[in-house]
Amino acid sequence: MSPHNRRKSVDSSNSSSGSDSNHGGKDSHKKEKKDKKDKDKKDKKKDKQSHQEGQAQATNYGHSSTADIDNRQARLHTSQIMDYEQGPPPAYPPPLPHAPSSHPPSGYRVPLTTESAFPPPAQAGPAIAHDLDGSPIFIGSAIIDRSVHPCKIGPHLRPYVAVPYGGAEFGHHGRYDLLPFDGASMEWVLTSHGRIPPGRSPVEGGYEEGGEKLYHALGEVNGVKVPGKTGEHLNGANVSFGGAEIAISQYEILCWR
Repeated sequence: MSPHNRRKSVDSSNSSSGSDSNHGGKDSHKKEKKDKKDKDKKDKKKDKQSHQEGQAQATNYGHSSTADIDNRQARLHTSQIMDYEQGPPPAYPPPLPHAPSSHPPSGYRVPLTTESAFPPPAQAGPAIAHDLDGSPIFIGSAIIDRSVHPCKIGPHLRPYVAVPYGGAEFGHHGRYDLLPFDGASMEWVLTSHGRIPPGRSPVEGGYEEGGEKLYHALGEVNGVKVPGKTGEHLNGANVSFGGAEIAISQYEILCWR
């Protein structure tokens, strides 16, 4: 073989080898790009799953937090409902049973005037006694000058309200508040000489001009139960009967159960 031909053969071999080398490099580069692309897809998928899981956790947390807020609002609402019950009574409330702790100290009352019609039984509640002629008697408080006095109330009386005041049975004209008797939360407790029975909370019925507290009393005169007023400063109870104010040493005082 001539040197010329031998050189040409060698050059051809080198050319083939270079072509194979270039082809292998391209395949390797493609494989790296494919691997990187697959890896990027996996990373994106993983990030998406993590994001979705994070959203789910955030949603669950938000729901739990909302439930907690709702519970706190419900408790607050209940607390606010209990605070209102301890405040001023609404006008013309029906006599409903309540726990003693839910009552204002003077109970729920029906505000009236002697010029208005006597309230129906649903508002007045049951009678706590009966007069000589069998007429029903109720209790309440009358506003007199700068004081409030427990009184007896009857639809047959003219005016409806009689107060033991100033040594007489005083016929009151004007504003008074009827207290519907509720046997589920109130009871009459025997006492004497202005004492408050130990461990009992009397239903507040009013106060003197000097601020001394007055409570509802129930005494007996000639076999008839008569409501009136009592207080520690009175050393007993005063009731109005037959046109007079009568002092009684032993009587019953209205208390919360």
